Amino acid sequence: MDDADYRWPSAARAWLDLPAPVRAEMVAAGADSWREVFDGRATYNEQWRLARPPVMDETSLGVLNAVADRIAQLIFEACRRRAGTAGELRRLLDVPDGETRLLDDDEPLTEALLDAFRPDVLLSDGVPRFVEYNIDSSLGGALDADTTVRRFVEVYRRRGLTDRARLAAAPSAVDQRFAAIRAGLGLPGGARVAMLIDFDAEYPGLDDPQRFIRLLSPVVERAAACGMDLVVAPVSQVTLDDRKRLVAGGAPVDGVFRLFVPNRVTPSAGVDALAAALAAGTVPMWVSAAAWLVANKRAFAWLWEDADTLPATDRDLVHRYVPRTWSLTADLLDRAVADRAGLVAKPADGSAGVDVLIGRETDADAWRDGLTRAVDRGGFILQEYVKADDVGLDFVHIGTGETVAAEVPYSIAPYLFGRRAAGACIRTGFPGCDGVLNLARGVLLSGLLVVD
Repeated sequence: MDDADYRWPSAARAWLDLPAPVRAEMVAAGADSWREVFDGRATYNEQWRLARPPVMDETSLGVLNAVADRIAQLIFEACRRRAGTAGELRRLLDVPDGETRLLDDDEPLTEALLDAFRPDVLLSDGVPRFVEYNIDSSLGGALDADTTVRRFVEVYRRRGLTDRARLAAAPSAVDQRFAAIRAGLGLPGGARVAMLIDFDAEYPGLDDPQRFIRLLSPVVERAAACGMDLVVAPVSQVTLDDRKRLVAGGAPVDGVFRLFVPNRVTPSAGVDALAAALAAGTVPMWVSAAAWLVANKRAFAWLWEDADTLPATDRDLVHRYVPRTWSLTADLLDRAVADRAGLVAKPADGSAGVDVLIGRETDADAWRDGLTRAVDRGGFILQEYVKADDVGLDFVHIGTGETVAAEVPYSIAPYLFGRRAAGACIRTGFPGCDGVLNLARGVLLSGLLVVD
C-alpha cells in the first residue's frame, strides 16, 4: 500500500464500528470514573472532562506513524541539503548567536536529531495534515496521554468491556522515550539520569514544584523498569563538581534528559552549569539543542521548494499531507493580503499558538498590519489554511455529572522516539469552545484508544 494513496476512514468510523451497547457502557463508565481517570493530569479546564478517549483503528494509526516518520526524515534532509553543522543552520535561519541555549555551532547535523519528535496533525476531510513538527526532547503530554488512556482501559476491564471488544491503549510514549534515551546516550544499566525541568515555564502544576515532582513518581518507576535511575530536578538548581560533572539531586549524573525548550529556558546558574558540563564533554544530553533548529517551520517551506526534485513517492507525501508553506518576505506581502482567507502566518520558531495570525479570523486591516509587522520582524512563515474537521466525542460536566455528546476541534500528535511509534497525545476542544487548541484555553488532553 502506498501511504500517499491510503483511503482514510472518517475520524468517527473506529468508534461507530464498536457495538452500540459497548459504546454506551464506555461513556457511562467514563462519566462515573472521570475523577480517577484524570487525577493529577494537566488542564486548566474546570468545567469539562472527556467521558471516553478518542479512538483510532490499528491500521490507520500504523499509516499515520509511517507518514510522520518519513516526513520528519524529509524535513531533516531539506535542512541537511542546506547546512552541514548546527551553526550553519542557525545562521541560515537568522537565529542570533546565543538565542538557542546549549547549542554547539560546530556540531554536525546527523539523524540522531530525529530521536524525538511529535508532529501536530489536523484532520481535514478525514485526511491528516501535518501543520507543525515538534522535533526535540521537550515534548509535553506523554505522561498525560499514557495515563489517561490506560486508566480508561482499566475502568473498562473492571466492567468486563475488554472481554467484549478489543480496547487497547496505544503503545506507551513514556516507556519508549526511556528506551530511546538509554539507547541514544549509550547508557549502561543503572545509569543515573537527570530529567531537568524549567519550573518558571508555563504549564499546569509548575507553580508547585514539589507536588509536580511527586506526580512524576510513576515516571521514575517506569525509568527504573527501563534500567535507569531517574532524578527529577529543576534545571535552575543543578551544579558542577570539581571535575565539571553535572550534579543533580546531590550526586553526579551520567546523562541528561531535557524537558525545556532551549530558546525559552529561564536564565539561571543551573542553566550555565549545564552548558559548562556539555562544553566540557562530561555529560551527554538527550537530545542535542540542534534539534530545535531542525524544528524551525521554515523547513516546511524548504520542503515545498524541493518537493518536485524528490522521488515521486516522497513528492506525493508532501503534496498530500503537508500544507503549502512559504517563508514570509516583503515580496509576498501583497499576495498574502489578497489571499487572507486561505492563509495562516506563524513565527517560524514559535509554539503554543503565540503570535499566530489566522487570516479568515482576522479583519482585513489587522491582517495587513500583522503581516507588515511580521515582515519587519522577520522569521515568519505563511502556510495554507487547513480547515480542520470537528470530531464527535463524549464529555461529562464536572458540576452536574451530565454527559454531553459534541462535535469539537481535534488534533493528533503522534510520538516517535528513537524512530519508533509511541502512542499519541490527543488535544480536544469541549462543548462551546473556540477553535484554538492549547492548554491556556482549556484544551483537554488524552491518549489514544486502539481498536481493530
